[in-house]
Amino acid sequence: MSYQTLQVERHGHVGWLVFDRPDRRNAMNNAMRDELRAAWTELGADPRVRVIVNTGNGPAFQTGADVMELATDGVGMERYRASVEKWDLGFTSWFLHIDKPVIAAVNGVCAGGGLHFVADADIVLAASDATFTDPHVSVGQASTIEMIGLMRKMPAEAVLRMALVGRYERMSAARAYELGMVSEVVDPPERLREAAQELADKIARNSPAALAATKRALWGALEQGLTDACRAGAAELTGLWGHPDQTEGPAAFAEKREPQWKVD
Repeated sequence: MSYQTLQVERHGHVGWLVFDRPDRRNAMNNAMRDELRAAWTELGADPRVRVIVNTGNGPAFQTGADVMELATDGVGMERYRASVEKWDLGFTSWFLHIDKPVIAAVNGVCAGGGLHFVADADIVLAASDATFTDPHVSVGQASTIEMIGLMRKMPAEAVLRMALVGRYERMSAARAYELGMVSEVVDPPERLREAAQELADKIARNSPAALAATKRALWGALEQGLTDACRAGAAELTGLWGHPDQTEGPAAFAEKREPQWKVD
């Protein structure tokens, strides 16, 4: 499929989903929202892709809904409202239940709805010059879904400060690292994509079936109490018993070779 607002690439077993509206700081217009659903679905269904990296072209990672479109075209705001009322967040990997590992590689500014892609990623890397801000309340919108997601990753007060201060303050990559929003700050910034590819390549060496089961179990734990989460995790564990990868993994280790994982 060809895309107008995204670049979708594959490098080995790593799929890349790249926001590509640099002249609009990669803001999401209606076209991008539709293409994101298609791109996540395409990469999620591709058996060659074991890990997905999400980043942006130009000086921004993602800046959320295209406010100019919302304000001027007479359609954007109504469509955005309808998608939320119908609980259709199909532009996100979380809503689409993508069970492949997702790495967000944040270059430049990440603002507003762009924080969806940070909250939903399994691992977040940030360039040393990346910044984070949530301007929802500064444009008359409530800050909710993205920030609720971030509360699973970082202290509540830090999330509340970002949500309530709005566009009048930006969080640095270094501060985001201190708070647990990101797991690595890449310096110099020009190495961000290289670092993301290196990390994705490491993850992609593992069993795709085990990666998917692990992701489902760990994210699922955030939705449940401790006992229920452990029971669900145990079901994912036993669900892999008898899978060819459980035989191939130890055999490859004993024979000192790379495993040949089964592609479902």
